[in-house]
Amino acid sequence: MDKNNNQAGHFYQNLPPIRTPSEVFDPTRYAQAPADWLIAVSDIQGSTAAVQAGNHSDVNFAAAAMIAALNNLCGDIPYQFGGDGAVALVPPEFADGARRALAQTRSLAAREFKLNLRVGLVSVAALSERKLAVLVGRYEPSPGNAYAVFLGDGVDRLERAIKDRGDDSLRDLALIGAMDDEHEAPDLTGLSCRWTPLRSSHGKMVSLVVRGADHGVLHARLAEIAGVEALNAASLANLDARWPPKGLMREARARRRGASLLRMVLRVACETFLAFIVIRFRLNVAGFNTDKYKAEIVQNAVNFARSGENLCLVFDCPEDRIDALRAYLDQRADKGDLTYGLHISDHAVMTCLVASSEDNQHVHFIDGGDGGYTAAATQLKARSANALAAAIAL
Repeated sequence: MDKNNNQAGHFYQNLPPIRTPSEVFDPTRYAQAPADWLIAVSDIQGSTAAVQAGNHSDVNFAAAAMIAALNNLCGDIPYQFGGDGAVALVPPEFADGARRALAQTRSLAAREFKLNLRVGLVSVAALSERKLAVLVGRYEPSPGNAYAVFLGDGVDRLERAIKDRGDDSLRDLALIGAMDDEHEAPDLTGLSCRWTPLRSSHGKMVSLVVRGADHGVLHARLAEIAGVEALNAASLANLDARWPPKGLMREARARRRGASLLRMVLRVACETFLAFIVIRFRLNVAGFNTDKYKAEIVQNAVNFARSGENLCLVFDCPEDRIDALRAYLDQRADKGDLTYGLHISDHAVMTCLVASSEDNQHVHFIDGGDGGYTAAATQLKARSANALAAAIAL
């Protein structure tokens, strides 16, 4: 089957593209996910401890691996990266293959990175039967590079279920069993992490996870307080390539698919060395233009995730504006408008999914340094628990 002409093309590819971050907050740009499609979710159990142990990049890579595996299987599908987990929608004709890909990705995360990747897959109809909505928008900053955004409570409830924090019957329905793993490695073609950490150009990188509030108003106000034109983490000023890349071994382990690790290390080393030479000396080779590619990276970098009430952001912020950001968020939190977690670091990290570097077919997932999304989400959970305890005490 031609992956570009499957049912994915009749739903997701035909959604009106959202071209700017501000349009992400327009509910009319979202459509109900088809009932017979399946929604896949993943989450790394113990991600906070893994980050604290210095394995932040492994966590990001394992989360993005689910996206790569399903995208390589199905073609152009809706997906979203969340730092220590991911979400994707899968056409029904790929249901069996998706289960295998999820099981294989789980095994790869355990075998190569010593991470427990929890995965689940359930039909949109099963969520609808529970009165849970899944609406999807197609954020497409440049033609052919799409990233999904979600509305409704379906994604959040499914994620809670696979974490054993919600509906047990939904968890059991979404369970990917060991029998689905055929002991083959998933196809992670295009997945890499070859760029150095993105150093802050303005002062600090802010990782923010917010639950509640009007996301559009909040997003605009945060940019205003930060004094920046856009809430972005990647820029031409902080894109830098070095050799060997820190992720060389990580990429080799993920790509070897049963082959000799040494052979794959040598292959990735050669590939990354050639790429480094081309980028460092700004060469134009076989249709590849370094300056154009770097500009496309900045354009296609995904600095946010949106799912229902949750909004996650990573952005470069002047250090002297951070206290004002906190004050604004605290004020909104005190009013009961939102709950938030915020993490500060001096850099962000980028994991890349590259179908074609020459044809502008590449998307780049951003997370804050030192476990940005994970640390911010942990703080949000603590704030929510404290607020609940205070309410019970009253």
